[in-house]
Amino acid sequence: MAKNLRLKTGRARLDMSQQDLADAVDVTRQTISAIERGDYNPTINLCIRICKALNVTLNDLFWEETDNEPIR
Repeated sequence: MAKNLRLKTGRARLDMSQQDLADAVDVTRQTISAIERGDYNPTINLCIRICKALNVTLNDLFWEETDNEPIR
C-alpha cells in the first residue's frame, strides 16, 4: 500500500496534527499515522469521517493515481 501524502497535506492545510484529526474522527493518533504510512486500509466509514473533517471529497483524498499528487 502506498503512503497517503494527500492525507498529510490535507491535515497540514488545516494546521491539524495527527492527534487533532484522530480526535475529530474518533480514532487513535496511531491509526492516522498508520493510514498516512500506508500500513492501514481504513473502512469506508472512517474514510468518510476523515474527508468531512478535512473538508475534501473521497476522490480528493483516497483515489489512487499513479503520481499520488497531494491535494491543493
